[in-house]
Amino acid sequence: MDNRLEELTICPMSESDLDGVLAIESDSFPRPWTRAHFLAELEATHSFPLVALGADNRVIGYICPMLVLDEGHILDVAVHRCYRGRGIGRLLVERVLLDCGERGAAFVSLEVRLSNASAIALYWRLGFTETGRRKAYYENGEDALLMEYSY
Repeated sequence: MDNRLEELTICPMSESDLDGVLAIESDSFPRPWTRAHFLAELEATHSFPLVALGADNRVIGYICPMLVLDEGHILDVAVHRCYRGRGIGRLLVERVLLDCGERGAAFVSLEVRLSNASAIALYWRLGFTETGRRKAYYENGEDALLMEYSY
């Protein structure tokens, strides 16, 4: 796979991207979303999933945000393990923050595992703040940290 970020493209996710998305999803999460779940996101009027494509047009990351009225929410985000730590997740989140802001969002929220220190650090750097916790939110009983970005 190509590793030049200057050739990265962020664009709307399409059904043809799902094999790549599902491969990253199943490698990234203990309870991965299904094809049907991603298809539902593609069809939902309030969702606008995005993919990050490498120079070879392979999916190397994705993000699934939604916007209902003025409330944005990031449901799912992951980057292929070979590309982690290169700023792709940051670029995806920044794009969602820009898009939600342009669409009139008052804030964007998300949940993140307490053990995901790198994601939490990224969200802090981008201006998110902690707003609470969801006890035993994840399949292993781990709590979720609730975070929010306000415009």
